Amino acid sequence: MSIRTVTWCAAAVAVGLMAAAPAAHADEDPTTVPPRTAISLRMPGGFAWGTPNEHETRSALSMSKLYIVDYALRHGDGSPEDRALSERMIRDSDDGAATQLAGKYPQAIEATAAEYGLPATHGGSDWGRSTTSTADITDFLAAKQRTDAGSPIFEWMAGASNTAADGTPQNWGTAQLPGVQGSKWGWSDVGAPEVASASFGTGFSVAAHTYGTPADQSADVLDALPALILRLAGAY
Repeated sequence: MSIRTVTWCAAAVAVGLMAAAPAAHADEDPTTVPPRTAISLRMPGGFAWGTPNEHETRSALSMSKLYIVDYALRHGDGSPEDRALSERMIRDSDDGAATQLAGKYPQAIEATAAEYGLPATHGGSDWGRSTTSTADITDFLAAKQRTDAGSPIFEWMAGASNTAADGTPQNWGTAQLPGVQGSKWGWSDVGAPEVASASFGTGFSVAAHTYGTPADQSADVLDALPALILRLAGAY
């Protein structure tokens, strides 16, 4: 058993402890996360932690597909086509499907942001130019876990394809954390590398955005979160 595995065994205990703890926010990060990466973590009892830049408005990349799909599933016309497009957007990060569904529901991102109270989330001239923050993504997923745990979004994240529709591997960042049950990834196809990931597990949601490569994000996430959760476990 590796040191990291032992760390996360203790982290699982921490989650259970915090389920009964009062709402709190960790103001100090015992690790040093490079500013290239923003990370947010939400746990039971209203517990919230994030890097100092977790509320920073950044490109939503394919994280915006979560917002579009949620709108289509709950406020759309209920058509089989909408559901099929939604599934492709989450499992395969299919851009063509996203363009079709966003074209049908151009208000989806802004409406979802207003409904869930996501201040950094805004639509752009098209879904690929929308914005969000890691805090908004985790708050959205945490709210879904509380109020709509049966959403197909979680099923599709849990059954995400190993390779996206465009051939990109889907395997980095928050998805590498033990305890994760499902994930969604995002990346830029132009310019400097930029990636995002968001995951959920029993009683938690987590998201990261990195101005860098998938390997950069994985390193930052795995360096930060195990140590943080051990510290929090000691606080309770």
